[in-house]
Amino acid sequence: MKSNVLRKIRIALAIVCFLLITLLFLDFTGTIHVWFGWLAKVQFLPAVLAVNIGVVVALVILTLLFGRVYCSVICPLGVMQDIWGRLGKRRKKNRYTYSPALSWLRYGVLGIFVVALIAGIGSLVALLAPYSAYGRIASDLFAPFWQWGNNGLAYIAERVNSYAFYSVDVWIKNTATLVVAIVSFVVLAVLAWRNGRTYCNTICPVGTVLGFLARFSLFRPVIDQSKCNGCTLCARNCKAACIDTKTHVIDYSRCVVCMDCIGKCHRGAISYALCHSMKKRKQTTAEIEADGISRRGFLAIAALFSTTSLVRAQEKKVDGGLAVITAKKIPNRTTPVVPPGAQGLRNMAAHCTGCQLCVSVCPNQVLRPSGKPGTLMQPEASYERGYCRPECVKCGEVCPAGAILKITTADKSAIQVGHAVWIKENCVSLTDGVDCGNCARHCPVGAITMVASDPDVPDSPKIPVVNVERCIGCGACENLCPARPFSAIYVEGHECHRVI
Repeated sequence: MKSNVLRKIRIALAIVCFLLITLLFLDFTGTIHVWFGWLAKVQFLPAVLAVNIGVVVALVILTLLFGRVYCSVICPLGVMQDIWGRLGKRRKKNRYTYSPALSWLRYGVLGIFVVALIAGIGSLVALLAPYSAYGRIASDLFAPFWQWGNNGLAYIAERVNSYAFYSVDVWIKNTATLVVAIVSFVVLAVLAWRNGRTYCNTICPVGTVLGFLARFSLFRPVIDQSKCNGCTLCARNCKAACIDTKTHVIDYSRCVVCMDCIGKCHRGAISYALCHSMKKRKQTTAEIEADGISRRGFLAIAALFSTTSLVRAQEKKVDGGLAVITAKKIPNRTTPVVPPGAQGLRNMAAHCTGCQLCVSVCPNQVLRPSGKPGTLMQPEASYERGYCRPECVKCGEVCPAGAILKITTADKSAIQVGHAVWIKENCVSLTDGVDCGNCARHCPVGAITMVASDPDVPDSPKIPVVNVERCIGCGACENLCPARPFSAIYVEGHECHRVI
């Protein structure tokens, strides 16, 4: 099969993967996840954190056979950079140039990344992880436009008595995460537009790991010196900046097997072939020493990384269209609430990459990214817009990293993520002298009982009493409490979830 045909196949597969992964973050109906949710689970870092050995081994074998095809086909952030790179080509063709590898930066960032994993600094891990970075961009930047477009179609459909579309709420879940997403998008777009795969080959920890393995790949782009006329077209079209035309050497640790160089070579001097067809060249003493240092550094970091992974394994604004309702405010929780299946704050911090796929698919708008420095971009539950319904387990179904484990609806009804706390000063039964009982009426596990506020006066206003042992922390009481701006009852999270 000709290399140009392989290039076209690669581009087609990359487009399909990119579109489907993007739809995972945009689709609010859950349809795409049923068929293509596995695409999130085959991302490298989430698979490592979830200790999904089958996926990790498959990606390692794929890289050892064909090079860094993961970066050019499966990784959505890599494909997005290629899109920006193509736009940059319209500005100036043949614009790339070879540059030596910045090994100290690549392995330095990888080392920092592994230390952050060990220390549980989830915000730093989320910033560096490529899949998570793209997830934030898709969830925070692309999703609102997708939802506005849907709402426009719903408006038009309603005018012709059609219910093919329905309106959804468009809201900014967290300002800090939005800022991070915008900055990430702009920086990556500028880098890719000007210099191609700079991020992948200097910063991305996944790219560094796979790049080390790609040095030993079975199939590689190879240069036939007898056919090369030194035109440098290949190097000037290499977005990875890894082709040294002076020595006719390709740096396979940075090559993402895009095969653009093959398409540009008019003399057929570059082909994608078995590595044994490439003539070996002698390395200088300096190159041998540099290669040895990078190998030792990588192996030390990789061993630490693998060991760590194995250890980790052990609002509606209007009422009826007439009366304006004051928006609810988020209570100051001492302990944040994380979804059932997360097991607790420690497991969430150890595995979550902050990709926000769970936030995107939450049908009740309970999950939103944290804005706290220590857990920045990791999901937390809050109940201003909805509550965690006992029949919904979507977050665990889509989480690719093992931060939220897959559970059944029966399991969920027995998992206590927190407990309700009553605030006397906010309760409308006492402040307004009315019979309410909304919290008790809507509690799905019957953990709230209404009793007389004055035991000696049976007709006194009734107030809620919470059975902490039965409460599962679903937030129905907090969400449906009529008190504004703060609910008279709210959920306090548990560091470690309990089974009741």
